[in-house]
Amino acid sequence: MQQNLEDTIALLGRTPAALDALVRDLPEAWTFRNEGENTWTVFDVVGHLIHGERTDWMPRARMILQFGETRAFEPFDRWAQMTETQGKSLGQLLDEFARLRSANLGDLRALNLRPEDLDRRGRHPALGLVTLSELLATWAAHDLTHLHQISRIMAHQYREAVGPWTKFLGVMQCGGHSS
Repeated sequence: MQQNLEDTIALLGRTPAALDALVRDLPEAWTFRNEGENTWTVFDVVGHLIHGERTDWMPRARMILQFGETRAFEPFDRWAQMTETQGKSLGQLLDEFARLRSANLGDLRALNLRPEDLDRRGRHPALGLVTLSELLATWAAHDLTHLHQISRIMAHQYREAVGPWTKFLGVMQCGGHSS
């Protein structure tokens, strides 16, 4: 499937509501437990998504449009949420994510991107040259990755409770979302 801007925006617009429906007001046993050492909780994942809304997707899209390949993106801090979310509730994070995503999608629409704009290239600090189309498609796939991760984190809490059925539950077999 090729990246289609309207389809991408449609998916990106649904992530906040999907997260909200899945995790708001759940007991902390679901949202503040992880899968083991050096893994994230649901709370951490939502914080990570917020950090991405602030520092990754739209700032990088704007850099591509303004500077092209001449300036590399700022490196992304995959652990910034560990300090940025301190003192906040999950409900506050969900509200903040929804607000930031709505604003970013409004800004994306306001760019009035043409098909030729999607072929414009920027420079990723680790991956090298990337196109705006690839960045936008990755934004959507990133959301799906973290929705999957949240499902896996939550299912992990029942790893022992499901007993022998674990072999039939694919979510229990998944070892991680990225390297």
